Amino acid sequence: MIQKLILLLLVIVLVHKNFAQIPELEKQPPQNPSDSIPAKAPEKDMGDVFNHLFHRHAPVLPDTGLKKDTRKHFSIVPAVGYTLQTGFAGIISANMAWYTDTAKDTKISSITTNLTYSQKKQVLIPFQINSWTKGNRYNIITDFRFIKYPSVIYGLGGEADPNQGITIDYSAIKVHQTVMKALGHNFYVGLGYYFDKLWNIKPIDSLSDNLKDQLTNKLGTTETASGVVFRLLYDTRLNQINPQQGLYFNVAYRYNPKAFGSDSTWHSVLIDARKYLHFPQNSKNVLAFWWMEWFVTGGTSPYLLMPSTGWDDTYNTGRGYIQGRFRGKTMSYFETEYRFGITNNGLIGGVAFINLQHFSDDISSAYNKVFPGYGVGLRIKLNKVSGANLCIDYGFGQNGSRGFFVNLGELF
Repeated sequence: MIQKLILLLLVIVLVHKNFAQIPELEKQPPQNPSDSIPAKAPEKDMGDVFNHLFHRHAPVLPDTGLKKDTRKHFSIVPAVGYTLQTGFAGIISANMAWYTDTAKDTKISSITTNLTYSQKKQVLIPFQINSWTKGNRYNIITDFRFIKYPSVIYGLGGEADPNQGITIDYSAIKVHQTVMKALGHNFYVGLGYYFDKLWNIKPIDSLSDNLKDQLTNKLGTTETASGVVFRLLYDTRLNQINPQQGLYFNVAYRYNPKAFGSDSTWHSVLIDARKYLHFPQNSKNVLAFWWMEWFVTGGTSPYLLMPSTGWDDTYNTGRGYIQGRFRGKTMSYFETEYRFGITNNGLIGGVAFINLQHFSDDISSAYNKVFPGYGVGLRIKLNKVSGANLCIDYGFGQNGSRGFFVNLGELF
């Protein structure tokens, strides 16, 4: 039974630092086309809130929230939260963002990491870099993660009873590195290397010895995938942390041969498309769309690396369901989210979202049931320059599935 607990989210400390000297802000161009929309009030973030609380008599600094500069903007958020997959968890999240120059079309670079320890004895340490060189000529994408992750699996497809999941434990590392080169304006092609290793895989529920043996025989105690990735990318967004405009379209073909150390030879394709527009047109509210197709195109993927709810690269699909709830050889996903301001200064915002997911089972690719999710969320502006938000969402799924989902930066 999925527990129904109340989120306890306490932002204890937020550090908002800018490194380097303040440039001549009046010479800076706007961050994106939406910046020409007159602001109702100066932009504020949690750094401004803490400065006001602890330095009441300090001079008022100019509002740089809508200006582009080359300083490093850094936010740290220690917090306590609750999600379906972790239970209660202690989290320390950090984000650094910067621009390589102040040209109008310069894309924002970022480094994001956090340390999470949960009630379910899970440890998660991701380290992600999305870096753009000067003139957006190269895009360097790094995704390193370590997890020790007791979690629940439910079989393949969507017919498994939501109350009949089996808890397994394992440790894993993920090393994904890609370098993209511009071939034209906003169009990139690149190569990468992906390595995933899972070990000490074992069931930890109170199961019969026979069932444990069957599960171990099917899963094994380790899973390894190692291979090359070919990517095509079209990205007109200026800010990937909190997109306000533009189109993102990414295709990644992954080939994992045994010669590279994989358990078996298999390959997969991921198609990921996102669109952002202002609605109403003369407002700062954003209507966002996300469509994803993820499928194993040949060979046999390790079970825990198959397409699955919440196991996309950012672990953000399927709000409303526990991570790993659905799994299959193919995954189709669609989500739309409406992002709107609550306070005029941009400090507090809200979202409403709907998502749909579909999986093939292990027997027939004609399995056609679609699983909907929906919910609402709160946004707290941590850094007005990078656009980094603390995202607190409550989602609903089928069969009583519901819970909180917490993220640093917009989910897509």
